[in-house]
Amino acid sequence: MKPVTRPGPPLWLLAELTYRCPLHCVFCFNPLEFARHEEELGTDDWLRVLREARALGAVQLGLSGGEPLLRDDLETIVAEAHRLGFYSNLLTSGVGLTAERARALRQAGLDHVQLSFQDSTREMNDFLSHTKTFELKNRVAGLIREQGWPMVMNVVLHRLNIDHVDRIIAMAHEMGAGYLELANTQYYSWAFLNRSQLLPTHEQLRRAEECVEAWRARLDGAMRILFVAPDYHEGTAKRCVNGWGSTLLNVAPDGVALPCHTARMLPGLAFPSVREHGLHDIWYGSEGFERYRGTGWMKEPCASCEHREQDLGGCRCQAWLVAHDAEAADPVCRKSPHHEAILRAVAEADAGAAVERPLVFRDRRESLRQGA
Repeated sequence: MKPVTRPGPPLWLLAELTYRCPLHCVFCFNPLEFARHEEELGTDDWLRVLREARALGAVQLGLSGGEPLLRDDLETIVAEAHRLGFYSNLLTSGVGLTAERARALRQAGLDHVQLSFQDSTREMNDFLSHTKTFELKNRVAGLIREQGWPMVMNVVLHRLNIDHVDRIIAMAHEMGAGYLELANTQYYSWAFLNRSQLLPTHEQLRRAEECVEAWRARLDGAMRILFVAPDYHEGTAKRCVNGWGSTLLNVAPDGVALPCHTARMLPGLAFPSVREHGLHDIWYGSEGFERYRGTGWMKEPCASCEHREQDLGGCRCQAWLVAHDAEAADPVCRKSPHHEAILRAVAEADAGAAVERPLVFRDRRESLRQGA
């Protein structure tokens, strides 16, 4: 294997503060066995992680989960991030964001809030999250505007809501969103478990893209709309979070440091914990972060592919889930020997052959069963 060039600093720290969440989304990216990792880092550990990450060169902080508002020390963490000079972004369902807490977070220095919706109507939003939260999310959108945060909305798209894109965009515009991310589902964790019910058809995607383009023309920049294309339908691999261990350092709730939020599923890799190791040693010296950096680890067809420096082999977790080989070419790539598995899944979606199996909603009991 070729030596790996020393990486630059981790510019983005993703702090997954907790796997606890009041929602039960069928596309959740938390590990299937999240209930096995319930021992959360304490406040002092998180403050140390922030200091070490900033010293390494991290400039952007994502506060994620689960639902990060379930942490009573969130304001303390935000205040330390602000003192250190991070640009902080809270990724939230909105559950737990009261007017009082919004003011406290603003005073602590929180820069940005990204609010998730599951759909544009109470019925579908609440069904997909298995909660009654649609009206709450509407109130939280008002609190975000009151505090002067950028109004950023995120909706994960899939077969069950992609036909509602027109109404979703209209809702975001009416709420005063400056930015709307329409993120087609990436099939890991709970979304992979529910893939046969969630994968949209080619025709659904075509209509959704046309709708997005029409709204972009109509709004003329008044609201930015990002449409994250699904790689299953494109036939080309995407870099794993801009490249494995290149810019993102993810710390899970139990302190395990990861190059992406789903990497702990990969077999045979040891990922260190911030409880025992400093971030400098983790980032520059741990086997888990070094394993798939660069291109030296690649085998064919990636090793000789003219695109290897652009896509860096694609996603290792997707390779493991579909090909059962973490070193395989990302199966979404047309050149992958495992691409037929992706074509078969998309063909089944187009044929409408998949929806008899019940959806599996994310919850603790199901997580314990999956981890057994």
